Amino acid sequence: MDALDSVAAETGKSVPQVALNWLLRKPTISSVIVGARNEEQLRDNLAAASFVLTAEQVARLDEASQPQVAYPYWHQRLFRNLIPVPASYRS
Repeated sequence: MDALDSVAAETGKSVPQVALNWLLRKPTISSVIVGARNEEQLRDNLAAASFVLTAEQVARLDEASQPQVAYPYWHQRLFRNLIPVPASYRS
């Protein structure tokens, strides 16, 4: 939410507009379901397609949405340099 809030403030757009815009530009997402309780919210959501986020903004949103790595994998990554690589894996 912090990343969405930040990008929304930079662009002057609403948080839902930024979120929908970001999703619309993801090649792995085939459709985005836009829901609305009233006409005002529908118009706000549809306006998500009317602007372009910068590459830096998209990168920040991508980074913020990365899933957390589960234990023990995050712990093992802390010690990569201590884990010997078998000779058969070296190129």
